[in-house]
Amino acid sequence: MQLSIVIPLLNEEESLNELYNWIVSVMRSNSFSYEVIFIDDGSTDGSWKTIKKISAEDPAVKGIKFNRNYGKSQALHVGFDKAEGDVIITMDADLQDNPEEIPKLYNLITNQNYDLISGWKKKRYDSVLSKNLPSKLFNAAARKTSGLKLHDFNCGLKAYRKAVVKNIDVYGEMHRYIPVLAKNAGYSRIEEMVVQHQKRKYGKTKFGVERFINGFLDLITIWFLSKFGKRPMHLFGALGILMFFFGVIFAAWIGGSKLYKLYHGLPSILVTDNPWFYISLTTIILGTLLFLTGFLGELILRSSREKDRYRISETTGRF
Repeated sequence: MQLSIVIPLLNEEESLNELYNWIVSVMRSNSFSYEVIFIDDGSTDGSWKTIKKISAEDPAVKGIKFNRNYGKSQALHVGFDKAEGDVIITMDADLQDNPEEIPKLYNLITNQNYDLISGWKKKRYDSVLSKNLPSKLFNAAARKTSGLKLHDFNCGLKAYRKAVVKNIDVYGEMHRYIPVLAKNAGYSRIEEMVVQHQKRKYGKTKFGVERFINGFLDLITIWFLSKFGKRPMHLFGALGILMFFFGVIFAAWIGGSKLYKLYHGLPSILVTDNPWFYISLTTIILGTLLFLTGFLGELILRSSREKDRYRISETTGRF
């Protein structure tokens, strides 16, 4: 199979039939072998009913329904797990991504040997203050932190070589940083392609300004994980030893100073009245705790366990 098109959605009943017909038209005109996987992330409208109807009429369409809203990352995770195509395309269900871009994305992956192509909505039709400006700041921070020179990390329209999606772990809200996850997994051939952005035709956006706050927090998380995720002792252990060392130096200085003054009969204060005593004590304790944190992190890394990411309540189509 050449293509798997993975589409996470939440309450997009009005757009699904139009999107499906558009995708099928592009697939047939290019003679692609394909599958379409809709992941219903706990919709409360008639989205799942529409997906089941489409799937019953077209065996190339598959559907997965979560029993509640788990988030886009969880939807992409299960979609990647089920995808069977050589190239996986992700796109949003709100008709703001254009299926006509799919053949070019496919060719870039297969003919030019890229691992991942990320869409860049260079011209946007969103509100400047609520979306465009925060998005520019967010993308600038992501470029600086990750080293990837992409303009639009959060664009839903992306293309992946199959090996990429099978070897990255999308969790939490890390869907914004899939290119960074791919880079950290060793897939370096990452490029972007300018894609068409279309105005939302039905419904309203599911994302508010808070997504950018969460995005920056996730950016810090992924930076930390890429640097120290596999070796937490290198950070916490080093900081712990450094703080413990300075704490001991302060304590020795306080004790030595006290003994020197007592020996020479100089006036001195009680050790417990010296503020440096409490600074040194706190530093020693914090250093010990940081070292233990790094040690525990190493132990946790060596004990793998299955994550309860989501619960699927229903599927449709043949997986």
